[in-house]
Amino acid sequence: MSLGTVTPAQASSRTRTGIVLAGLLIALAVAAVFSACIGQVPTGPSEVLGSIAHRVGLDLGPLPAHPSGEVTLWEVRFPRVVLAILVGAALGCAGALLQGVFANPLAEPGVIGVSAGAAVGASAAIVVGGAFAAGWTVAASAFIAGLITTVAVYVLARHDGRTEVVTLVLTGVAVNAFAGGLIAFFTFIASPAARDQIVFWQLGSLNGATWSAVAVVAPMTVAGIAATMAIAAKLDLLSLGESAARHLGLDVERLRLIAVLIVALLVSSSVAFTGIILFVGLVVPHLMRIAVGPGHRVLIPASALCGSLVLLLADLGA
Repeated sequence: MSLGTVTPAQASSRTRTGIVLAGLLIALAVAAVFSACIGQVPTGPSEVLGSIAHRVGLDLGPLPAHPSGEVTLWEVRFPRVVLAILVGAALGCAGALLQGVFANPLAEPGVIGVSAGAAVGASAAIVVGGAFAAGWTVAASAFIAGLITTVAVYVLARHDGRTEVVTLVLTGVAVNAFAGGLIAFFTFIASPAARDQIVFWQLGSLNGATWSAVAVVAPMTVAGIAATMAIAAKLDLLSLGESAARHLGLDVERLRLIAVLIVALLVSSSVAFTGIILFVGLVVPHLMRIAVGPGHRVLIPASALCGSLVLLLADLGA
């Protein structure tokens, strides 16, 4: 059999992968339209599609009949839908990346302390700024604290020029516990109104979605996913085992550092505007690994699409 020959098993796998990806895209588009329909201002799917068509210069479909329909769609609902898609994609991709580089299906972005660090930053900003701390101040504090915490976990776990997975996980657990103590302290000293805001932020929400937030999250999500796709082949090598990957010429330490930095970028930029959302990064890669297999060149985009769909449906249900 020649090297270019595709076996029936490979053909079946590619067909299944194509069907799964196409199904996710269609489901995501349908969920996005229906999510934009729901709210106090009644809007039908045809009006949502018509509004989008008119905005891009196409005279297709009806515009919203309600006087406030157009403004509601473009200033409230569409930013929320787009932010849900971006954050879901970022968390799904980050989960798949971290599980791949840790070779552990239980790994999720919170294990390296990025979510807890972001929560500390947000809590500190809320306490210092009071209950009415500006949203951008809280978001910037959460983003910076998340990055700093992740770097701290990596530095503390490094020994003799190497970083073992077990050490990273244990260091992450310790830093998470310390961050939990800081959050409890900030919650204790906060005013009642600020305390409510801290608790609300930790629950995670898309209520603060704006086009400004989308403009910040979008490039970081796209860059993070692109960077993850660039190292997908190396993640497949690492799945053979760390020792085997080293024998094949893979610089495991460098790959691990790059992966941790990508996860920090994806998760910090996401939770900065939405608060802590944990389930997507853990559950979605599991589902997609079953659906499309362990190959990261397919698993990563599938996890990003499924993450977007899951978060959009969760917001729709909420």
